[in-house]
Amino acid sequence: MQVLFTDAIITDSDGRREGNVLVEDGVIRDVAARDAGADGRRVIRLRGRTLMPGLIDCHVHVVACMMNLAAVAALPDAIAVLRSLPLMRGMLDRGFTTVRDVGGAPPALGEAVAEGLAVGPRLICCGKALSRTGGHSDMRPRHDTHDAHRWERGFGAMGRIADGVDEVRRACRQELRQGARFIKVMANGGVASPTDPIAWQGYSPEELRAAVEEAADAGTYVAAHLYTADAIARAVRAGVHSLEHCNLIDAPTASLAAAAGAVAVPTLVTYEALAQDGPRFGFPRDSIAKIETVRTRGMHSLEVLRAAGVTMAFGTDLLGETQVRQTEEFAIRARVLPSAEIFAAATTIAARLIGMEGQLGIVAPGAIADLLVVEGDPLADVTLLADPARNLRLIMQQGRVYRDMPAD
Repeated sequence: MQVLFTDAIITDSDGRREGNVLVEDGVIRDVAARDAGADGRRVIRLRGRTLMPGLIDCHVHVVACMMNLAAVAALPDAIAVLRSLPLMRGMLDRGFTTVRDVGGAPPALGEAVAEGLAVGPRLICCGKALSRTGGHSDMRPRHDTHDAHRWERGFGAMGRIADGVDEVRRACRQELRQGARFIKVMANGGVASPTDPIAWQGYSPEELRAAVEEAADAGTYVAAHLYTADAIARAVRAGVHSLEHCNLIDAPTASLAAAAGAVAVPTLVTYEALAQDGPRFGFPRDSIAKIETVRTRGMHSLEVLRAAGVTMAFGTDLLGETQVRQTEEFAIRARVLPSAEIFAAATTIAARLIGMEGQLGIVAPGAIADLLVVEGDPLADVTLLADPARNLRLIMQQGRVYRDMPAD
């Protein structure tokens, strides 16, 4: 089936221009098509509204159906799977046609979405994130001495334990064998985990290099959970490409990351959500005490990263009930960054990070037809994307209209 968008203001990181966009078989065929009907063709008249690429969130956890991640890991698989489905549907409802899951979702869940068995964004998965004993994926309470591996193969577990170079290599190979598109490691302490202070190093340089080598041998890269400057520097020197969070980065480390061509994925909205909503949604008390360590430095980290020339992709990292706040990340970043840069972070830059440059994040012939119709100009004011209920008019994913245009 063909769909023709007429009288559109085509908007992507190349700018804004007028055109008629023809979609066929899930692909954009033409951006200067003739305004004419044809047998089997649907014509959607936009009357000067913006037609833009579908959004890409590069840091989500679709299995995180509750804020208490230890409780999620202990759920029976069937319940954990079913609880993830409305989370994915909600992301698509907000215009995110693709997301990168950085710990938890098995690649098979992405296959289920691709086959139409579940409704949600296209999933780019790493499988389980790797953590040392006592690191950010070790959700055991302090006095729990039971086997740390007992949850890791469950659907709801965000990560798995791997200690030492040999275990790291084995874990990488197992995740890649099962379809992981990249490797995720926990290279710093974290907020949501119970026994690791923020400043803890997550992995030795040798363990990090082992993960990077295994990923490179498979033609992909390593993403790392990171906060502190020393941990970020260690990861960059080991070859880690995707730097998640980065709240406590400093200028010399940002320059090091920029020189290495690393990509940062800040996730500022999650700290606002944890601070404001965590107590009422069951976020553990010990974790709440850690929030301010990273929350107060988040906005400054954007300035440091931008000044050094570090490429930034869009991410949110929300948990449980707070995932409805996903689009607030646009408004938070807009306090510091220009709208056009934030727009690129959620489209072209994100597409490059997930290995789909030229296929997603643009409105051009040959690209996958993930498209949104929005009111206004997001290149000039990206905060309009923070209010999808008001400004998002249509959602198309791979040529299929998921949410249709309301009647004028």
